[in-house]
Amino acid sequence: MAAGTPRRSYNSEGRREAARRNRAAVLTACRELLFREGYHATTVRAVAERAGVSAETVYKSFGGKPGMVKALWDITLAGDDEPVPMADRPQLQEILRTGELGAKLRLYAAYARGIHERIAPLFALLTQAGPDVGEVLETGERERLTGVTAFVAHLDEVGALGPEADPAHLADALWALAGPQLYTQFTAGRGWSADTYEEWLAATLTATLPPPSPGKR
Repeated sequence: MAAGTPRRSYNSEGRREAARRNRAAVLTACRELLFREGYHATTVRAVAERAGVSAETVYKSFGGKPGMVKALWDITLAGDDEPVPMADRPQLQEILRTGELGAKLRLYAAYARGIHERIAPLFALLTQAGPDVGEVLETGERERLTGVTAFVAHLDEVGALGPEADPAHLADALWALAGPQLYTQFTAGRGWSADTYEEWLAATLTATLPPPSPGKR
């Protein structure tokens, strides 16, 4: 390069966009193969071939099959692949802003319903796959408990819990009540509609919370 000639800045946007396309293609292929062939028949090589990328690309992006399935779990849970934490998403922010406790819990029930409608088929498939996916499901449940615990802490901060409330106990109760297991049992097992589940969850959460002190609701 001649002296005085400015260096051309390296633009990596094209590479990042290609990586995003490859990631989306891999996760789409992973979902299709999981539901068509089952967990054990869905190999990294098969996903790579379906996505039109190399197996090396899958390993570099996800670290292997468990990481790929966990990434699929995450985008299914969120509804998209945007790098926005669940706590910062508009639906949860609306729940936190809502002042009236009954309305807050109804919004939370609707939020849980939406997640389960997206995740329930994948949850059912993975629970049937045996111990190979135990880590994925356990991680998902730990993350869900973290979210529920933060919601209970929020309820405590805004004075929605009575002085006798045990936040840790309530977090465990809400974690169980709002989990994918009960949603699946009620809808797939007992034929409930999603509307019926949402109404039940809102009413049950309301009944589970101890009444706040007078003037704090």
